[in-house]
Amino acid sequence: MFKKILVAIDSLETSNHILAAALFMAKASNAELMLLHVLSPFEEGYPNMRIQIINNSQTFTHQETITTYLKQREKFESQSLELLRSHLVQAIAMGIKAEMTQNFGDPKLNICDLARTWGADLIVMGRRANYDIKDAIHGSVSSYVLHNSLCPVLTLQHQE
Repeated sequence: MFKKILVAIDSLETSNHILAAALFMAKASNAELMLLHVLSPFEEGYPNMRIQIINNSQTFTHQETITTYLKQREKFESQSLELLRSHLVQAIAMGIKAEMTQNFGDPKLNICDLARTWGADLIVMGRRANYDIKDAIHGSVSSYVLHNSLCPVLTLQHQE
């Protein structure tokens, strides 16, 4: 059975069914979990750096635009980390040995790298039903992981 399960969580608010499946598998096989969330500019909800010269009759300097963006990014990062911690607490409450990490970068590369270095023997992750323009440009994360991971990958359809 599986001993180390990496749970790649992309959208923390809609990841409950992914976590539930991973918790079930970890409990059944006495495996430990690594919960991973990768902050990425392509992630839904990630703040965009829009340079706005005039907003409500106010002129913003370049520095103000950057400062606003950094505050939004910090808020997004801390909210994501808090939701990830709540998933960790849920796993530990079930008696499952678990840890978590939140990284920044390309999700598909982060998932494969962490699975390899941590020694995961299963990756549990979500996948989207619709293939959009973002996937055409950057490639589907789940497809990349399926084709490049050194261990088995369980993909679960995102629930709307």
